[in-house]
Amino acid sequence: MKTYVFDASALFVFLQDKRGAVKVDEQLKEARRGRAKVVMSAVNYGEVYGLILREFGPQQALTTLHAVRPLPVEILDVTPARACHAAEIKAKYKLYYVDSFAAALAIEQKATLVTSDSDFRKLGQAVSVVWLRN
Repeated sequence: MKTYVFDASALFVFLQDKRGAVKVDEQLKEARRGRAKVVMSAVNYGEVYGLILREFGPQQALTTLHAVRPLPVEILDVTPARACHAAEIKAKYKLYYVDSFAAALAIEQKATLVTSDSDFRKLGQAVSVVWLRN
């Protein structure tokens, strides 16, 4: 079964119906049909909450989290091992620490990372990526 890891930008693109939202929607449909699995680090999930909180306020942030809950996205906790793996990826590829959680999860899960964040180009061939923007 195909596994996708969403970084914050993937969920944000979907929620705001921006360029690339159709790709995200297709992956979510695959997950609903049991043909794929979609996971996300709790750190990246929190990043989405923080972006909405900053831009639109606490009520909209909470409303958005309630709207996201039924989506077939499994939010994975940060364990000490995941935190250390993310730190290793941060050091090796010079990513932001929050981004390194998505990359580490993609490596751990042998998954495809879904993102619109060009910083992930630093990973080279280390991770398969679905780009939501060119």
